[in-house]
Amino acid sequence: MPEWPDEYPKYEVDGGQLSIQHLQVQGQTVMPRPHSHHTGELYYLHDGERIYFVDDQVITLRKGELMLIPPGETHSTASSTGFARTLLNYDVRWLPPELAGDELLPEGRRFRLYQLSLKEQEETERLLHRMLEECRNGKAHYELSVRALFTELLILLLRAERQELPREAAHPLHDKVNEIAAYLASHFRQPLTLEDTARRFYISSSYLSRTFYRLTGFHFREYIIHLRIREAKRRLSSMRESIQEVAGAAGFEYLSHFNKTFKKATGLTPLQYRKQAKREDR
Repeated sequence: MPEWPDEYPKYEVDGGQLSIQHLQVQGQTVMPRPHSHHTGELYYLHDGERIYFVDDQVITLRKGELMLIPPGETHSTASSTGFARTLLNYDVRWLPPELAGDELLPEGRRFRLYQLSLKEQEETERLLHRMLEECRNGKAHYELSVRALFTELLILLLRAERQELPREAAHPLHDKVNEIAAYLASHFRQPLTLEDTARRFYISSSYLSRTFYRLTGFHFREYIIHLRIREAKRRLSSMRESIQEVAGAAGFEYLSHFNKTFKKATGLTPLQYRKQAKREDR
């Protein structure tokens, strides 16, 4: 098995079209806020456990597994123990044309958890280690070599066994938060309060508030706004509804509140967002 470095620089290749960093951390860590990237993300866990919140689900990532997050998908991560990981972010346009499609993700999914076999884990770690070594040494044509190794890694993932391996039951607390997140995702158009939701799931509102934030990175109300903005963006990009109709369908009672909240979340008014989405589809 390769030996991993004691220092953890982040390397960028081809003007930032790919970045890679290996990191080892002791003790509990929390990524401060849910976030998204304009790039795709590959997260390989060498050791420990990481908790991902993505696509309205709490996912426990374990040693030897790899998480793929597409561009623009909001997610957060945390851990209860020390861990070691290698993180890659890549511009989809940088990929070979044959790999730039959606083959790495099941249709309609916002992430994919790759549960790699021992052989696939060894090959993944070999490729990641070589990419880091190429970046560290910086010899002639190293960026071309890194791109070839990254392409090889993606091909490995495309060939990986699609059937999920048996997993131990998730922590009961994770199941509870998943239930609550699923409920909110189905009812975000309706008036929702922390107190009413806590009563529905037979827990105290203070416990729900703390637990939901710890596992998802979202405050309760903030998550509802996230769901509503996500739905509004989907409708603005793909439907011909008026802005008023989009606001109502996304759960906003007042158009003025929708406009203000949408611009705060995206930096654009709903109309500006729709025009931008149309330009990008051409």
